[in-house]
Formats: sequence, C-alpha cells, structure tokens
Amino acid sequence: MLTKKQLDLLEFIHKRVQRDGVPPSFDEMKEALDLRSKSGIHRLITALEERGFIRRLAHRARALEIVKLPDALEAKLGGAPSPSGFEPRVIDGDRPDSRPSGARALESGGAIELPVMGQIAAGVPIAAIAEVSHQVSVPSSMVGKGDHYALEVKGDSMIDAGINNGDVVIIRETTTADNGDIVVALVEDAEATLKRYRRNGNAIALEAANPAYETRLFRDDQVKVQGRLVGLIRSY
Repeated sequence: MLTKKQLDLLEFIHKRVQRDGVPPSFDEMKEALDLRSKSGIHRLITALEERGFIRRLAHRARALEIVKLPDALEAKLGGAPSPSGFEPRVIDGDRPDSRPSGARALESGGAIELPVMGQIAAGVPIAAIAEVSHQVSVPSSMVGKGDHYALEVKGDSMIDAGINNGDVVIIRETTTADNGDIVVALVEDAEATLKRYRRNGNAIALEAANPAYETRLFRDDQVKVQGRLVGLIRSY
C-alpha cells in the first residue's frame, strides 16, 4: 500500500507532467510536500519506483516518467481506472513461467507451500538462517522458476522499501544479484541480513532503506548472495 506522502507526490508529479510536459524539480517536490530536505523526496521516489508507479530515465534532466496510477488516484483525477486494474497491495511478485520447484502445490489450487527458514534481520544482522521453522501458503502467482523459501523480517531498516518488522518475505534462491536488488546476504559466513545490493569493483555495499541505518561496506569475498526478494506477505 502507498502512504499518504507517496500518493501526494505521485499526484503532484502527474499533474505537473500533464500541465507542463515535464516533471517538477526536486526543490518543487520538496516545497509541495512541505519536507525539510531533498532526501525525503529521494526516499519517496525510490518507494514509488520499487512499486512500479514511476520510472527513472537515465541521462535526462528531471528524468521521471509516470508508469501507472492506482485506481483511487485515477478516480480522484477524473480518469478511468488503469487498464490493468492495478491496485496497490502488499502481496506482490513475479508472474510464474512454470510450476515452481522446491515447493508443494496445495489441493485448493492457486497456492503453494514454502518453507519458512526462520528470521532475517532488516537491521543489524542476526545469526545465519539454517533450519525450517514451519510452512507458509503463498499465492502461486508470487513465484516463478527455481527454488523459493520464506523468511520472517526482524527489524525496521527496510521500512522505506515497504518492508516492515514481522512481514514474511518470499525469496528466490540465487547466488547472483544486480545492483539495486533486495537480497538475502550472508556476511562472513555467519550473519544473514536483508538489504539492497550494490557492487562497485571488488566492494559490495549493503544498503538499508531507512536513514537511521548506515550503508555497510564489505569486500566481495565477505558477502554471499543467498537469494533475491520476489514477494512479501503481511498479516494484520
């Protein structure tokens, strides 16, 4: 779900693009949302980009493009709902291109069971994940090829990416990642954490999505990717 600030920013960008043909500047966005610094705008834009509402375009000034709007905002602005019928939701993931391996299909159809491997830190890393604690049922549309598992999030360092303490994240097993992916990272074969992955030469940065936490830097031989985030489940 989008926060009020995220919705306000998306609406402001949309209106300015419709009026002027170009997005507003960061200073204009900061003033419109009554924020004290541009860092708050950067976090909101990142959150909207991760949820698929906007796209940043490389090598262009004011390089923002509206991809889609939530139905509630479409209705407010007097337009028709988006063709996809998209509505913001917490459960999200890649569309499957085959029946996923490493998971057991349920007779009810449309759902599979994944092993919950314990807790993963979204904060200071905790002990590495090793054992299955229980199973969780997830929509089959959340997973694709390959093996998957689930982890319960502990901590708040990824809240600006929409990942809260207590959420269950769905992870596709992989040992590789692209810059910007949110991954399960094993640090020095001892600690596991959920962070955004960045590589620069032989250095790896594990970035939090919360300004209260610093980016942690490691040599590439100190970090092993254990999986990539593909979905999330939240209980209320």
